Amino acid sequence: MKLFLLLAFNILILFRILDARFSHHEASKVDGNADRKALLVFKSQVSANNRLALVSWNDSTPLCQWKGVTCGRKHKRVTGLDLGGLQLGGIISPAIVSISVRSSTSMAAAMVSSAGGLLAMLNEPQPTLKHHALSHLNNLVDRFWPEISTSVPIIESLYEDEEFDLHQRQLAALLVSKVFYYLGELNDSLSYALGAGALFDVSEDTDYVHTLLAKAIDEYAILRSKAVESSEMVDIDPRLEAIVERMLGKCITDGKYQQAMGIALECRRLDKLEEAITKSDNVEGTLTYCINVSHSFVNRREYRHEVLSLLVEVYQKLPSPDYLSICQCLMFLDEPQGVATILEKLLRSDSKDDALLALQIAFDLVENEHQAFLLSVRDRLPAPKTRPVEAAQPVETTATTNENPSGDVQMADVTPVTPAQTIVHETDPVDATYAERLTKIKGILSGETSIQLTLQFLYSHNKSDLLILKTIKQSVEMRNSVCHSATIYANAIMHAGTTVDTFLRENLDWLSRATNWAKFSATAGLGVIHRGHLQQGRSLMAPYLPQGGAGGGGSPYSEGGALYALGLIHANHGEGIKQFLRDSLRSTNVEVIQHGACLGLGLSALGTADEEIYDDVKSVLYTDSAVAGEAAGISMGLLLVGTATEKASEMLAYAHETQHEKIIRGLALGIALTVYGREEGADTLIEQMTRDQDPIIRYGGMYALGLAYCGTANNKAIRQLLHFAVSDVSDDVRRTAVLALGFVLYSDPEQTPRIVSLLSESYNPHVRYGAALAVGISCAGAGLSEAISLLEPLTSDVVDFVRQGALIAMAMVMVQVSEASDSRVGAFRRQLEKIILDKHEDTMSKMGAILASGILDAGGRNVTIRLLSKTKHDKVTAVIGLAVFSQFWYWYPLIYFISLAFSPTAFIGLNYDLKVPKFEFMSHAKPSLFEYPKPTTVATSNTAAKLPTAVLSTSVKAKARAKKEAEQKANAEKAASGAEKSVGESGSGKERESADMEGDSMQVDSTATVEKKAVEPEAAFEILVNPARVVPAQEKYIKLLEDSRYVPVKLAPSGFVLLKDLREHEPEVLSLTDAPTSTASPATGAAAATQGTTASAMAVDDEPQPPQAFEYAS
Repeated sequence: MKLFLLLAFNILILFRILDARFSHHEASKVDGNADRKALLVFKSQVSANNRLALVSWNDSTPLCQWKGVTCGRKHKRVTGLDLGGLQLGGIISPAIVSISVRSSTSMAAAMVSSAGGLLAMLNEPQPTLKHHALSHLNNLVDRFWPEISTSVPIIESLYEDEEFDLHQRQLAALLVSKVFYYLGELNDSLSYALGAGALFDVSEDTDYVHTLLAKAIDEYAILRSKAVESSEMVDIDPRLEAIVERMLGKCITDGKYQQAMGIALECRRLDKLEEAITKSDNVEGTLTYCINVSHSFVNRREYRHEVLSLLVEVYQKLPSPDYLSICQCLMFLDEPQGVATILEKLLRSDSKDDALLALQIAFDLVENEHQAFLLSVRDRLPAPKTRPVEAAQPVETTATTNENPSGDVQMADVTPVTPAQTIVHETDPVDATYAERLTKIKGILSGETSIQLTLQFLYSHNKSDLLILKTIKQSVEMRNSVCHSATIYANAIMHAGTTVDTFLRENLDWLSRATNWAKFSATAGLGVIHRGHLQQGRSLMAPYLPQGGAGGGGSPYSEGGALYALGLIHANHGEGIKQFLRDSLRSTNVEVIQHGACLGLGLSALGTADEEIYDDVKSVLYTDSAVAGEAAGISMGLLLVGTATEKASEMLAYAHETQHEKIIRGLALGIALTVYGREEGADTLIEQMTRDQDPIIRYGGMYALGLAYCGTANNKAIRQLLHFAVSDVSDDVRRTAVLALGFVLYSDPEQTPRIVSLLSESYNPHVRYGAALAVGISCAGAGLSEAISLLEPLTSDVVDFVRQGALIAMAMVMVQVSEASDSRVGAFRRQLEKIILDKHEDTMSKMGAILASGILDAGGRNVTIRLLSKTKHDKVTAVIGLAVFSQFWYWYPLIYFISLAFSPTAFIGLNYDLKVPKFEFMSHAKPSLFEYPKPTTVATSNTAAKLPTAVLSTSVKAKARAKKEAEQKANAEKAASGAEKSVGESGSGKERESADMEGDSMQVDSTATVEKKAVEPEAAFEILVNPARVVPAQEKYIKLLEDSRYVPVKLAPSGFVLLKDLREHEPEVLSLTDAPTSTASPATGAAAATQGTTASAMAVDDEPQPPQAFEYAS
């Protein structure tokens, strides 16, 4: 057999030599008979037991029909032999050499069971034999790599032999690379693949090539990152770079632009990224994809900025740039001047469409809630040009005054002037349109326009259910101050931004039982209810604000709460209230008032880094008052959000000096707020905090880690938080570490339940609590089934505070989710009601249920919790709001910070004048999937009085007699006319119905109603009218109607959308005209309106309303 194998491979060599020398002329001299004879001789040498496989090789069968034989089309010569799988054995006859094989010969592979013959040729002195052996070993390595691996040193020596032909050396390197690949040594395999040069074909579709390409890209990406991030010189193998570039070139050539962009981003090859984008078929779509990828997968902040800068350059080179995307990128890059330049260009355009686009860009920027950036853009917009104009009116006024001395006093005081002396500046007519548009866009950038429209929407669409609050109030014991305060919190959250304070006005006696800090919270709750009432905010809170300096005679708790409320009203938009709050802070030494003023200042000046305010708050901190110092620490963090300033080190130093835990905790959270979104730039400070001996500082370090990497899903941050969650000795630190995972992962909420699933089953209740809130934060408003499934068992946990956290987290997940889309929502509402009504339930879990009831119906059932804008930008105010809200574990008044995370679920279309026109659009889904929750009803005495009706025998007889008489009357009227007959039958039916009702009471009526409703099928779509409530899950079903008068500037299913009017000559009908406008009366008016709305919503069928003075006492 060995002799046979050796001859088989030698015959292959002869085939190659003959094939090279065999000319077409020589081939024509040999006919097919020679091939037939050679093959028959070959068959005779095959072992007898294998010869049956070649039974078709005989004289009676045409040569080209023999098994495994391939002939040419023209000369009918043998051009190929394929005997694979026949397992032949024997001695090869030299006659086979006469066959000219030009196409393919797999005969050797058919008979090879060992690579020993080829490996023996590697020791031959002739280079031709070595080259032949390497070529065929390369083809057979998939089958015989274990045997070839024993000769790897020999093959390596051939690769290293510089006298050996370059092509043959590369072939040896490729063979060694494949052997190492099968041995699992990928590093060595890649090293030799680099030596193979062009023989390593990146287009080859094999596992070997795919694996090594992935390895090469990973290695190259690591080296490129190390070269950029470290100051050390990193040598990158040019051969490795060549392979990656060949792969990138192949992707671009094959039209796989997304793959090319992914590789280029990972390898930090911005030149290749630009090439892939510019050569793609759809440049704008490719740019959008690249922006999303850069936010999702580019971990380092600095590199992300480089990518976005490149994308801005590519955008600006397009014939028609996408200014919406450019401005979003510029906001990420913190370049307000670039945004201002684009807005000015659009505003000065003669086209109204460009002006609409500029207004849309402004609304999109406002959605990201970056106050400092927006104000910077606003201030950089140039004022319209003015021109000096001579005023003629003063001359006429002087003359009139002289003629009529007894006229107006002001006119008499006017000094006669000449026209040349009075110069006024008026807007240049050329810039009149620009001036008008500039006024609009400045109102948008300051936030006033969007806040006012949101306020009007929440007021007009308020669907809060006061009966839920009434039930909570009646079930709470007056002695339980925790649940009493929780009810006040729930009311504020339930009516956040609606300006409806009906519940408070109707329960003033009950509310007056709040004392001390409960009174502080009750007063501050008004700030949540009236959030966004910028014009009348101070007037609304006037009765509670400090009067005449420090301590104006009122309760310091009410006054402190009122200052806190002002901050909540003006949160992130405090231009008009900051000075008043500063004056209030400086004019008092009462720590409760200082507490409220500090929180109010931090909220109103969020992220502005105002030095004067910072100094005022720092002076309060240095008084070393525990109550005021805690608020001062938080306020300093709110002021310096995302700045990563050196002031954080001062705060940390003072935290080490003070002895008050409250101050340390406030400062720890404040420091965490300063590193918001700074990612790797905050690593030094985070390391310092997490290694501190004080558990409160480490507790702040967990928040710093979560907020610095918020929304990035960064693996390093997740790994560190999980490490502290299972290893720290402090339960507070462990709880916070798990909770902070929610901030890191809210951009990828599907991952959170999977990551914390094991932690939710921990023996430590603090870890379970943290897992619950982590899911609540990251999956807020998403209604994820996995999140609900994880939280369900925690709502029945054995530990009361775990149940509290799970109930609150469940409400955050389920907000704006209807029972029709997930039946567990209805079950959860019933669970909350059961917990609240259960007198034996623990106070902690009952408080959680009350707060959950408020969150579930937040903002009049028209808001959700949203941490990311539609452009995938972090909503600063929302993230910070939830971070401070989670501190309610220690300080209940911070619960109100959750209102900062509320975002209206609305589609608000606006015309050129920023008015809300009425127009219709479609929600292509069943209305029940996204409808408001059904209002609760009172269990009145009528319900309790439903007892079995006593049916007497006389009643049965009377009923039968009436039925018989009705039938006789109907028969007697059959001769009447058609119309009379119809009327008679109708009357007869009514008599029968009334007779049935006498015997069966309401049972018949209710059954008929149910049957009637069952007959009516639900519509498959719903027509909505602008402005409309559109919940997040509904957005994908929103479609515009054909032939609509209005077309959106930007296709968006929700939010503020500018509309282009296609029929400007027709009159417009506007919406949102019933907004609250005054200070005291509006609240009353809103209350009355809400009472009417709620009463009508609670009505059952068409029954009359119950008396207003009716009270039910259990």
